[in-house]
Amino acid sequence: MATRTYTLKAATASHSPRIDYEQLLNEEQLRAVEAGEGPVLVIAGAGSGKTRTLTFRVARLLERGTPPEGVLLLTFTNKAAREMTRRVEELAGSFADVGKLLGGTFHHAAHVLLRQHAGALGFSRDFTVLDREDARDLMSSCIAERKLPRERRFPRAEVVLDLVSMAANLQRSVAEVLVEHRPQFLPLLEEVLAVSRRFAERKARMHLMDFDDLLVLLKRLLIEHSLLRERLVDRFHCVLVDEYQDTNRLQGDLVDLLAGERRNLTVVGDDCQSIYSFRGADFTNIIDFPQRHPGCAIYHLTRNYRSTPEILRLANASISLNQRQFPKQLISSRPPGPVPVLVPTLDVDQQASFVAQRVLELRDTGVPLEQMAVLYRAHSHSLELQLELTRRGIPFRVRSGVRFFEQIHVKDVLAHLRLAANPRDELALKRIVKLVPGIGPARAESLWEALIALPPELSLVEALSRPEIQSQVPRKALPGLERLSRLLERLTQPGSIPTPGQMIQDVLAGGYGEYLRTGFPEEERREDDIRQLAEFAARFEDLPRFLSQIALVAEFSAREATGEAPDESLTLSTIHQSKGLEWRVVFVISLAEGRFPFPGAASTPDEEEEERRLFYVAATRARDELALTYPISAVLRAGERAILRLSRFIEELPAGEEAPYDRLILETRTEQDAS
Repeated sequence: MATRTYTLKAATASHSPRIDYEQLLNEEQLRAVEAGEGPVLVIAGAGSGKTRTLTFRVARLLERGTPPEGVLLLTFTNKAAREMTRRVEELAGSFADVGKLLGGTFHHAAHVLLRQHAGALGFSRDFTVLDREDARDLMSSCIAERKLPRERRFPRAEVVLDLVSMAANLQRSVAEVLVEHRPQFLPLLEEVLAVSRRFAERKARMHLMDFDDLLVLLKRLLIEHSLLRERLVDRFHCVLVDEYQDTNRLQGDLVDLLAGERRNLTVVGDDCQSIYSFRGADFTNIIDFPQRHPGCAIYHLTRNYRSTPEILRLANASISLNQRQFPKQLISSRPPGPVPVLVPTLDVDQQASFVAQRVLELRDTGVPLEQMAVLYRAHSHSLELQLELTRRGIPFRVRSGVRFFEQIHVKDVLAHLRLAANPRDELALKRIVKLVPGIGPARAESLWEALIALPPELSLVEALSRPEIQSQVPRKALPGLERLSRLLERLTQPGSIPTPGQMIQDVLAGGYGEYLRTGFPEEERREDDIRQLAEFAARFEDLPRFLSQIALVAEFSAREATGEAPDESLTLSTIHQSKGLEWRVVFVISLAEGRFPFPGAASTPDEEEEERRLFYVAATRARDELALTYPISAVLRAGERAILRLSRFIEELPAGEEAPYDRLILETRTEQDAS
């Protein structure tokens, strides 16, 4: 048998790229994708192909020889992570094992790394990650341990969790966050701090981490264990971050630590779409990136593939007034389209009528409801519109998932009014009494059974003060029941029945406002919803008419819930929740001072600039048509009509021939006029 030799040759890299980058990318995208090593900042304007640029950048790094396990790709949602990984697989799967790439949310990446290195912090590698419900239960247990006096209105576990979470993400103390964001709890400061410390102790003892701990402990690992940090910096040849303008202080620190001395870092984002400071996003992360990373390369993506030139003209004119930004002018790749319209309306009712009528007209011309959206600063601004759409049978979805009148806090307040109108409303009574501390479903049931056994000539207020009724509830619930009785007395006082708007104000002042402030995270702004409901109710002179209007919406919702889902629906959304989405036609409503910008949200120059960025985001959601509406008057809670001022974000735009919009004047025609 002869023996022969066979020479193995070392693999040589291909000199020609496997991907035709010049054919698949525009010039701006190509420059960003081909950027060399070192810190890179890509300012990606709205609709400019940000995701495309980032995924091609990853593919190019892999093609240049970066091992897949040396790539860390950080995103904000699991959906975005899956989409990016899929695109990278399509581009580079033929020459790289993309499955070895560490890609996902900040929390996912931190979880993976802590599973490998948590022992260095004294945690078992089998630590458990708490979801929000488990974390709330543990916090509730920590509060119960304190055995606080019942008369002290201590914040609910959900609120304390929110404080602890905000402190972690802002990299500040719980005390600082409480002083700035929840000053009403300052008398309870020491107890809040004791509960938060106990919460951390119990998590550590049981080897538990909540989602914030994943980031906090990874940062601690990187700072306290320099050898481990060097190993991780050595492992990740390049770090890439999507939506960098939305990172908070903690996430920004983690990115810098993981990039380390290698400084091979690419961040992609748009400073003009930084709108989440209320969630802790830190605008300085992106705006000060060149100062933190001297010598960084900056690339701008300004070619917009979404909106018409007319829409971008308005958006560019607005955002150019911000001082703190990376200046750029978006350029449309679309053919010309309709000029945006500014529509003054007499009030919010006429605003709702205009939007509903225009939506139906557009649908008749072939624009599906799915391709239209109504955007607003706060969900309460859609209140009249939801009623009008319901009257006209136009199906709609609210991106929060819950329509205004179906929200728990709105239904709570309406239950008070229903009970005032009908003391025999069993469901309303049970809903209200369960808000009293110490009364659960079983107690509410027995309370109702005792009430209906009393003589019918007794008023509800009189009945609640009877010994046989008060014996149905535990002693700790009696102060709350007495408070409820006083509130119902005001709502039903003979001879001076208040208007629906005044009644809602009474409910808020009679204890429900405090319930909201101590029971829910600050950002949810539930109290503002109730105040908006009071403003809406002020236009009704009597309670029955108001409740009948609300019942109309409830009936429509019930029919939708039990019947077949509509083939298509109009989208209603806050602007914050619309980011990243687009529609052919967009209506931005309630563009009046006090509504947009939101009250108290533009009290400083930085806050005003963020509100202007929010308007910019709203405008750039539109592909073909943009309508901006504002009511010129409103009925206040006292029933008086006030003149509203046009939003500063419209007033400051060029006027006259240079105005980036046409003014649309509404005419009202009766059926007689039409005939």
